Parts: sequence; C-alpha cells; structure tokens
Amino acid sequence: MTNSTEIRAKIGIIGGSGLYQMESLQNVQEIEIETPFGSPSDALIVGQLSGAQVVFLSRHSRGHHLMPSEVPFEANIYAMKKLGVEYLISASAVGSLKAEIKPRDLVISHQFIDRTKHRTSTFFGDGIVAHIAFGHPVCNQLSQVLAEAIGSLDLPDITLHEKGTYLCMEGPAFSTQAESELYRSWGATVIGMTNIPEAKLAREAEIAYASLNLVTDYDCWHPDHDHVTVEMILDNLHHNAENAQKVIQETVRRLHENPFVSDAHSALKYAIVTQPGAMPEATRKKLGLLIDKYLGNFDEG
Repeated sequence: MTNSTEIRAKIGIIGGSGLYQMESLQNVQEIEIETPFGSPSDALIVGQLSGAQVVFLSRHSRGHHLMPSEVPFEANIYAMKKLGVEYLISASAVGSLKAEIKPRDLVISHQFIDRTKHRTSTFFGDGIVAHIAFGHPVCNQLSQVLAEAIGSLDLPDITLHEKGTYLCMEGPAFSTQAESELYRSWGATVIGMTNIPEAKLAREAEIAYASLNLVTDYDCWHPDHDHVTVEMILDNLHHNAENAQKVIQETVRRLHENPFVSDAHSALKYAIVTQPGAMPEATRKKLGLLIDKYLGNFDEG
C-alpha cells in the first residue's frame, strides 16, 4: 500500500472493478484512505492511463458485497477529493425505461430523480449549513467530453444517447410494474440505484461529475421483459465491460490533453451560510478539506 499523501490524481472513475482491469493502466498502486466519514468502498487503485494519473474505485467493492444502500458514498467522494480529483466519471449499470434505449446502449444522464429513502445526501450538518445549486446536476462540459470520446470510437451495434434522466431508486429489489410505469410517465430514461447521493456529494466536493450509464436490460414495464433477472444483467455487464474500458481510456486522454474549469469547481463559493464563528470546531475541522478556502469570505463584523 502507498501513502495517500504521495499521490495526486485529477481524474477519478467510480464503477465496477472491471473498469481498471485493463492492460493500458500502468504503474498501478493500491491506496487505503481513511476519511472523517469512514472507509471508502475499497482500496483506491491509482495508475497511469493515456498519460494521466487516474484513480479508480470499485463502488460496491471487489467481490460486490455492498448493497446500493450500504455504499459509503460520503467516504468515497471525500477520498477522491483528498487525492485531488477534479473530474469524476461515474459508470453504472441501469435498466431502460424507453423502448428506443436498448440493452448494451450507452446513456449520458443529465438529470436525476431521487427516489432513495435511507441515504445521507450531504457532507453538511452538525452545525454547518450549505445549500448547493443542483438544478443542473452534472457537469455539461465533462458530459460533452465523454460523448465526444464515445463518438470517436468504433463500438459496433451500440447507440449513444447523449441526454437522459436517471431515476435513482433505493433497491435492492427491482421495481414493481406499477412503479416502472409511473417512472416512465415522469419522463425518466433509465433506472438505477447508485448515482444519488453520489452526484450531490460530488457537487458539494466541487468535483465535476458525469454519469455514464451502461444499459443491461429493459425494466419490467417492457412486454418482452416482464421481469429482471440477475443472469440477464450479468451477461450484459460482461459485454459492456470492454466498451466501458475503451470509453474511459479515450475520455481520460481527452481530459488530460484539454483540461477545463467547470462551474462545479466553485460550487461552494456562495453555498455556505453558517458564519465561521458559529461553526462547531469539530465540524469545521471535519469539513476543512471542503470549506477552509471560503471561510475568509465571511465578514464577521
């Protein structure tokens, strides 16, 4: 294991462990990081890819032993921030809520509907209040880089859908048919269990976030797919893995060659409303990585 203080990486990827099992990833190191919010899902994997230092994290841990509701989202995002991540690509398996979006297609979600029930969606609280803007929950610039990377690749029989609404449910059970039809009536595009609160926490951590969705199946609304099976999902996940690796590698290359400043990189500038003098010392120390650079903006007088 390597000491985390020795490592900096501007590009992070959260997804399945298969994403970093690629031959082109070099100088691979594992890093254990403790955060004020506990341990991340797994050791972070750092290496060189397309000329850039990148960090990967298996969201459900290697071996997939964490349910969606058990993922330590705060620790995962905090660990990325601690390593210096400025751009975060989230890759996740989803079900399709639209006939034209078929299994193995790729969707870059630009909106979310939050149907989670038992998850903490903020770093704040315990005496410090902040309200981030979340009307546009992903970084459009990073999403565009992702779309351009996919468009440049030869991915046979794969259709890219550049905009979509991701409905995040609690899980671990899949939808009832009535729920699936309801979500379709709301205009949702895909359904998954992990992008919330991940996207909210990334915004609070001032990390540009993009959501790459790998379609594994139609949700249970579809007449020819009246139930979702684990076997179906795993088969399509296997086929998606190679494409996802290609997409990640090309996106990293483009980001490394053309970095940009995102609105997300200053998301907390006007979001913190608690005066420094009113902040509990323990909470202020806990959130120092996120807020210290802004505390001088307050006029205590």
